[in-house]
Amino acid sequence: MQVAIIKYNAGNVRSVDCALRRLGVEAMLTDDEAVLRKADRVIFPGVGEAGTTMDFLRNTGLDSVIRSLEKPVLGICLGMQLMCRHSEEGDVDGLGIFDVEVKRFRSVRHEDKVPHMGWNSLTQACEPLFRGFTKDEFVYFVHSYYVPLNPCTVAKTDYIVPFSAALHKENFYATQFHPEKSGAVGERILKNFLTL
Repeated sequence: MQVAIIKYNAGNVRSVDCALRRLGVEAMLTDDEAVLRKADRVIFPGVGEAGTTMDFLRNTGLDSVIRSLEKPVLGICLGMQLMCRHSEEGDVDGLGIFDVEVKRFRSVRHEDKVPHMGWNSLTQACEPLFRGFTKDEFVYFVHSYYVPLNPCTVAKTDYIVPFSAALHKENFYATQFHPEKSGAVGERILKNFLTL
């Protein structure tokens, strides 16, 4: 199986590569359209800022490539947010795969810290990404923006407000949390993605 990690100006690409290596998968880190189209699975990770990252994707044509992929694609963190229609971060239009707007967390109480950072539980997790889950599991989050609950939500987390921890539409999957930093639970999610 050929797995491609999209190479673009965002952090966290290496940790995804390391997580796949722990699963015995040698992924290709690439921004080459032909390689992305030939791969069996594509991962779109990211840590960074939405506006500058979307500028980069548009300037390189990767935005059109990602939208047109027909194999399973997994967006992670910023990757998930950029797959949405619009983001409050930078007031920027995203790829529009998921028809929802990314919102900024706004503290309601003193103890509500932004960014949301650390371990939190997944609830109502369904769909193939969470195959084998028998209870609510904990995964690792680092984010200041969130995707509201919507028809594509396939896992939920509560922090200040209930939000989408994962999305699914057709061949596109996405997680707000970092499976590559979520221990055995994250490994299981990555394995499930690889065996869709």
